[in-house]
Amino acid sequence: MKKIINNAADVEREMLEGLVAASPGKLVKLKNHNIVLRANLNKNKVALVSGGGSGHEPAHAGYVGFGMLDAAVAGSVFTSPTAGAILKAIETVANPRGVLCIVKNYTGDVLNFEIAIEKARSEGITVDYVIVADDVASQSTAVGRRGVAGTVLVHKIAGALAETGANLAQVKMIAQRTIDNVRSMGMAITPCTVPANGVPSFELSDKEMEIGIGIHGERGMRREQLTNADGITRKMLDRILSHLEYAGHEVVVMVNGMGGTPFMELCIVNNFIKDYLYRNGGIEVYDTMIGNYMTSIEMAGFSLTLLRLDDELKMYYDAAVDTFALKK
Repeated sequence: MKKIINNAADVEREMLEGLVAASPGKLVKLKNHNIVLRANLNKNKVALVSGGGSGHEPAHAGYVGFGMLDAAVAGSVFTSPTAGAILKAIETVANPRGVLCIVKNYTGDVLNFEIAIEKARSEGITVDYVIVADDVASQSTAVGRRGVAGTVLVHKIAGALAETGANLAQVKMIAQRTIDNVRSMGMAITPCTVPANGVPSFELSDKEMEIGIGIHGERGMRREQLTNADGITRKMLDRILSHLEYAGHEVVVMVNGMGGTPFMELCIVNNFIKDYLYRNGGIEVYDTMIGNYMTSIEMAGFSLTLLRLDDELKMYYDAAVDTFALKK
């Protein structure tokens, strides 16, 4: 294993410290905790908290800032943050307007956020949560759809409404509407390696690909022979379109790199999408995002996310945002 790190035990802390060092006056790291906060918290708005295991950068700390999150809590690589760390983040940003936690649908994340939220409520903090579940590849599993790259769009839209001074119920409602209208699917041509483990999460030959991977180095729903970019993209779009009625709607398209995919290849993937969506239901692409938004360390592959828009979702998607990883 080759990694550009110092010590595997220090990866999460040093990563967050490096991010904060690049954002003077905008971000701070909470002392003795792997929690990143806005440097100047606005206590007159609903505070948004999210997080999860490290290894998905720029998620989630990269989305702390105006128009998105107020705090992000990072666990070890691919490991949920502890309930204690989540509680600390909630306590730090808590204010009379309330706190909304945005949680990805993974067992550890959901369990630890729920424990932290119940503890916060017992302390008198007004806090609620939503669970993002956009991964169509895992819909038939016991856990159901996992929370993957669509989570970033939930951060964006809920964060935009929160900046207007909306109340907690309103911010939760728009977050849930975004969740209800977003679906994703991912694939990989190489695995990733967790620094603390030192071995790849699975093995693939040069002629194979995994379809339906998660964001924690999981194998996909099936293994297939590697085909060309258009063929892969068609398979994934067909699966997404079969899970939600997109026909006749405008959509945001996110072509998300998994960490080790060249921008060139992501653009080639996107080159197929617009015409294919229009031919399959008159689906219009309102906007396209291409880049690394929620990764799996250095995995080579990509995910596709489609957000079905209405006028209100479009308005908050278009709203100004200023974070390290996303600016508009």
